[in-house]
Amino acid sequence: MIKTIIIEDEQPARNLIKHYLSKHADIELLGEFSDGFTGLKAIQELKPQLVFLDIQMPKLTGFELLELIDDLPHIIFSTAYDQFAIRAFELNAVDYLLKPYSQDRFDQALQKAKERISKEKPGNELKKLAEHIAENNDLIDRLVVKTGSKIKVIPIDQIIYIESQDDYVMIYTAEGKFLKQQTMKYLEQHLNPSKFIRTHRSYIVNIDTIKQLELYEKSSYLATLSNGTKLKISDSGYKALKGVMKF
Repeated sequence: MIKTIIIEDEQPARNLIKHYLSKHADIELLGEFSDGFTGLKAIQELKPQLVFLDIQMPKLTGFELLELIDDLPHIIFSTAYDQFAIRAFELNAVDYLLKPYSQDRFDQALQKAKERISKEKPGNELKKLAEHIAENNDLIDRLVVKTGSKIKVIPIDQIIYIESQDDYVMIYTAEGKFLKQQTMKYLEQHLNPSKFIRTHRSYIVNIDTIKQLELYEKSSYLATLSNGTKLKISDSGYKALKGVMKF
């Protein structure tokens, strides 16, 4: 039996998937969930082998949900928006179902999942997900982090600065600091370059939070931020700031 869950915000879509699954005696449906938050919790607690996942959902998108999972199950994406198709396959999803889809098309996707589950560890998908996230150049407007058992959604304009912590980053906001498993390289590529500058190998700064720049030693500078933090600015970081802030 293949343990399966559905994460989909539309009831008719969930009903259709359940109807199609009823034709397959080797599928054990553990539950259905209408948003990314409850879906994430279900994956962590129920540990399904297969997930039917919508992409555009309220609160937490399908792609954001995947970033927060440590042990990734096999994924079949289901969505009405075909512009996500390439990205879904780059994430190494089992398949991508474009709504509306037939029982035959559904069965094809499910057969792929069964074959993959029988011979491949889901961890391989997680590795490819990480590789894709590093390569995709789309700008982001928020970051999602885990804080204990809770999920925190941080709008980009609330970030004061970001500090490198090996394979993690510490995100500083007026509400506090939040640790996320992410690289500085990824954030440098995906944050709006007119708002966020890599001022030092260890820091990315929201330029709207810079209150003062002052000379520090010979050719280095200090930036004072809105929360009172003082950060060293490298020579290349200072040049980048001059180019964007035009001083």
